[in-house]
Amino acid sequence: MLFKKHGFGRVKHKSNQTQVNHKPLKIYFHNFSYSIDVKMKPIHNRNYLEDKRKALRKDLTSAEATLWNHLKQKQLEGRKFRRQHSILNYIVDFYCPKEKLIIELDGGYHLRFEQQLKDYERDEVLNNLGFTIFRIENKFIFEDLDYVLNGIKACFK
Repeated sequence: MLFKKHGFGRVKHKSNQTQVNHKPLKIYFHNFSYSIDVKMKPIHNRNYLEDKRKALRKDLTSAEATLWNHLKQKQLEGRKFRRQHSILNYIVDFYCPKEKLIIELDGGYHLRFEQQLKDYERDEVLNNLGFTIFRIENKFIFEDLDYVLNGIKACFK
């Protein structure tokens, strides 16, 4: 993978691989832009995360299971959703490929300040790759599921 850091820094890493004849993907984060040649390494469902994804699918939280019952089999306006899908090194709760929509359910763990910082950085990276992220607290799944489903529909293009 070709990887350069632009902006206020110097080149972080440059592989010895020959550059291909297409424009690299640029990601902007804080005051730096990153150029990534994504054709050299797929960003979806990397093999080393497969066991982790399977384990997460088997051990859904009650909020994830409830929402999944309304998303699976194209029940929500004919859109196909995947659960526990990986993008880069991240595993997202639900993903709709047609809409490039990521749905993240946040429990109490995500209310911690340190986790909120990690979530923010992750969201920035995924947003810069062109994904839309819909984040909702678990409690809304149980308190007002229609509100959640309407929020997801509002993200459709």
